[in-house]
Amino acid sequence: MKEGDVGIVAMPQTDGTIKNRPAIVLREMPPFQDMLVCGVSTQLHQEVKNFDEIIAPTDNDFVASSLIGKSLIRLGYLTVVPQSQMVGVIGAISSERHRRLLKKLSDYLIL
Repeated sequence: MKEGDVGIVAMPQTDGTIKNRPAIVLREMPPFQDMLVCGVSTQLHQEVKNFDEIIAPTDNDFVASSLIGKSLIRLGYLTVVPQSQMVGVIGAISSERHRRLLKKLSDYLIL
């Protein structure tokens, strides 16, 4: 997997279980090339305004993402996973969206 990919990833849930979920690869992390990912959800009501991002069928990178419907890219739902926990790649987001997500996250962390 590479940065900007949409993949299926074993991600921790709030109840402590692990579930395969769609996620966006934000960054490859040193030293073992683990991946920083953020979860993707169809639960649009969970959106954190001015932080999370919605990807919709009208967006130019929606088809390439291979998501099944309008979805929420949840920057607050982060985890670092080894590549072995990544089930596979289903698509990718645009490089513009990827950069925008990284900027939102870094701006938040700097404040």
